[in-house]
Amino acid sequence: MNTRIKKKLIVSRGSAKYRCLSCGTVENMGRRKYCSIECRQKLRYHLNLRTGLLRALNTRYATFYFTDSVIILDVLPWGSGELFSYLYPRTQGRKPVEDYCTLSNILGNAWWAERNRTNKRYRATQFLLEKAETKNADSAPIRPLEVKEPTRLAKSLTFLKLKKADLNSPQLQRKIKSAYRKQAMQHHPDLGGDANAFRKLHEAYEQIIKWSENPTFIRRRGFPDKWFYDGGTNRWVQPAPRWVKL
Repeated sequence: MNTRIKKKLIVSRGSAKYRCLSCGTVENMGRRKYCSIECRQKLRYHLNLRTGLLRALNTRYATFYFTDSVIILDVLPWGSGELFSYLYPRTQGRKPVEDYCTLSNILGNAWWAERNRTNKRYRATQFLLEKAETKNADSAPIRPLEVKEPTRLAKSLTFLKLKKADLNSPQLQRKIKSAYRKQAMQHHPDLGGDANAFRKLHEAYEQIIKWSENPTFIRRRGFPDKWFYDGGTNRWVQPAPRWVKL
């Protein structure tokens, strides 16, 4: 990857903190990662629709991301010490997913043409890898980092006015009980509160107390600013939440 492209990537990542990670728009984004659920789903649909190319490249991991000027597909094949990068210029007026589909079609057609010419799949794969820019995989951010997310606690945390960071506190149960007492003073029916709200608060309290006694997590791998492909599952994963510490 040349110096000019690198500089553009650095600028993009710094200035695109609240740019839609699917279509790139910055309009009406606020602090959101995506402009809409439909936009995110459309990109993931088209990425998953074209995993045949990644299987043909014997891909272990891959990432997809973009700047204002290019889209980037990084591929790390199984057993390889090199990272292979495919860059394709953005087309004015088109979304990144549309340019990705074009790039995927170009690479796919090239692979099949070489496969038909040589009648050898490995030759077609090697031919396509030779078309990419390469760098040492050890110095490239391609291997995903694993994060742990507490299972199904978001609503309960909201009711108790607790933060996700509180779940890592060695005094977690004391914090839970303190938060519950504080909220109960506002919502208890005997103190003029709403009975339904108090019931939900108590349910939230019981759920988090139970969780604190036997914490369970959902493990996921990925990146905060890139779409991630795992060759083991043959699926693309959307960028990890910004609040997660990778």
